[in-house]
Amino acid sequence: MTRADPQADHERVQALRTLLREPMIRAVGPRARVYRSIRLHHDWLQEWLGRNTGWRLVVNREVARLYKTPPDLTDSTRSACDSKYRDTPFSRRCYVFLCLTLAVLERAERQTTLASLLTGLKELAASDEALAAARIEVDMHQREVRRDLVRAALLLQDLGVLTKIDGDEAHYLSDHGDVLYNIHRPALTAMLAVRRGPSTITDDDPERRMAALVEEPMPESQDGRNLRLRHRLTRALLDDPVLYYDDLTTDERAYLQSQRGKIVGEIVGATGLVPEVRREGIIMADEDGDVTDLGLPEEGTLGHLTLLIAEFLAACAKQRPGEPVSLTEVIQHTAAMIELHAIQGKRWSSVAREPEAERTLTDAVLVRLAALRLVRRVHHRDVVEIIPLPAIHRFALMAPGSEAATPRRAARRARR
Repeated sequence: MTRADPQADHERVQALRTLLREPMIRAVGPRARVYRSIRLHHDWLQEWLGRNTGWRLVVNREVARLYKTPPDLTDSTRSACDSKYRDTPFSRRCYVFLCLTLAVLERAERQTTLASLLTGLKELAASDEALAAARIEVDMHQREVRRDLVRAALLLQDLGVLTKIDGDEAHYLSDHGDVLYNIHRPALTAMLAVRRGPSTITDDDPERRMAALVEEPMPESQDGRNLRLRHRLTRALLDDPVLYYDDLTTDERAYLQSQRGKIVGEIVGATGLVPEVRREGIIMADEDGDVTDLGLPEEGTLGHLTLLIAEFLAACAKQRPGEPVSLTEVIQHTAAMIELHAIQGKRWSSVAREPEAERTLTDAVLVRLAALRLVRRVHHRDVVEIIPLPAIHRFALMAPGSEAATPRRAARRARR
């Protein structure tokens, strides 16, 4: 009989939690200790991940990389964001620049600069007919173009692909300097998380191309179908803030109903996440907050407003069950909060007093609430409606004197 080793169990839990939050860990730097733990427990981690999620874990002398496949390829709420501008999601051009930057880095030597990257981007964009047709222009004299390149470089620094040696991105944005980086080749090589090379796919439809990139062959047997269901549900519970039963197919719902205890138990034992099983779905709550990449509440003007709008939408859902809330109503509520906290109270930053602030701040908040599966935005031609989802009730105001439970953090893991 194998004796339990509490120290090894603790190390495995911490290693897996770190990988869920940061799927690429370099052998040197601030995460070196975690890397050593991942390498020590590689066999156990790989077996658990392969059996429960189908994700691959590759560990070499330079980097540990968890290749994650998202549970829902149509989820558009997971925009990339760098650590410096975390509240500003990547734009379409930022994504294009990130991909082009990776292509330029593949051809570069050991070091590069932002100016060299921008020149390489311009050359690639000019030589690609699809990019030209999409009107992706790289004008190095435009501040917005340099800003999007800087954001791509900042994200690659967060991932360990680039290491800054000299210079300042802010000076580069002001056109008064450049930035020198070392390129970490093993991390660069590990960036692409696909099952097959993009160049091998000839289908032009974006959704079918995306599906083909991560397609995982499974036996067309009952065991194969069950394994596919198990992977899909475990990925959703690990990666998404909430798993709603209404979002599942009939087969997924039936499998979860019969295997819920086993699936949830595996996740609890391996990650320490805390399950909340409700009538509408399941939350794997992250009570320590070190696995979550985006949560509530947060500090600052936007964080305070996010809580206020969440409370407002929870009240709307309680007063008008099943009815959507118009975007106009939410904007009007934001305007009232700006009047109270920014103009009269003067507690909010000057951003809330800028022209059209009620619209821009409302949009930023709704993006966050949608990413946390607290609301869903529905577009009807020129009309936008907000549908509060069941988990929004965690932020409802309680009656005076009642004991409100502190809402646990939804464990939304980063996907990279």
